Amino acid sequence: MRGATFKCHRASDRPYTCCLPTPPVRFSHQLPILHFIQRRHFHRLKCAAAVRRAPMASLSSWDDEPYEVLPNGKIAYLDEQDVVTFLDPPKELIPLDPSSYNPAAYLWKKIESIPEGRRNRLLSLLKPRLISSAWEIAGMRYDDPKLAAKTGSSFLSDRKEAMSLEFWNCRTSGAPLPIAWISFFRKALFYSEERKLYGRLIGGSVMAGVSNSFFPFYFTVKQVHEVMSTEQPCDLAYEFGDGLLELTNYPQGFPNSAKHPWPFNDQVVIYLRHVGPGVLVGQAWQEGVKLEQVPKKLCSEILMVKDYSL
Repeated sequence: MRGATFKCHRASDRPYTCCLPTPPVRFSHQLPILHFIQRRHFHRLKCAAAVRRAPMASLSSWDDEPYEVLPNGKIAYLDEQDVVTFLDPPKELIPLDPSSYNPAAYLWKKIESIPEGRRNRLLSLLKPRLISSAWEIAGMRYDDPKLAAKTGSSFLSDRKEAMSLEFWNCRTSGAPLPIAWISFFRKALFYSEERKLYGRLIGGSVMAGVSNSFFPFYFTVKQVHEVMSTEQPCDLAYEFGDGLLELTNYPQGFPNSAKHPWPFNDQVVIYLRHVGPGVLVGQAWQEGVKLEQVPKKLCSEILMVKDYSL
């Protein structure tokens, strides 16, 4: 039987060489690492005709990270590709016994193995459908008390100094036309002088930049354990309220709070789950100020990745 040689990871994240039979066959998966090895093997077979191996020598600080150079010269890092394939695996790579491990723990480990400076690449690699898959898989964290206690950022759990800031880049789709800018946006988190955690959404386009001055989209960050509309578990909630904050000071360059435009003035809440270090996934719900109003999703699931460049 023919074999295929490729780079893979040990627990120490150092690359090593191993061989698996080709073409790919169905294994009796008992450990997540077997699923990972088979996926990595499938990736080599799928790309064999279009991808050539890059030399291990590199001038970057990521020279120990396995990667491939595509024909167009772009580098494809396998850590990020592993996350994509895990969220959207080919049928032949789905484990036969998924109860043998916690998928949320495996996804956390794979995100953790991506260097901080490269995690933003997930925003372009994960399409909306895969972001929704990440939300579902992250819900399995709560089956493991140790994993459920982990946080994607210490900023969200520790009391930082007043006016300290943390920025995140975000992606979603399917938002109502008046707020179409929400497809790609940023969020900023900060602590008030009373050590309460707040944040705001910041649009990325020119038009969104103009609206940021008039509608800064402030929200309050709270620890919650359940999505009100679905009763599913979660970790945090961004409550937008009416948009008016009773603060005496704001971070430098931030405008004063203002009332939200529609639909953010209709009791919008974003519920979040920790997916991995520096990565969150959320659901935005328009819950309504009227008691008889039926809650509805504001947009598809939202991927949020911490900006480590700042």
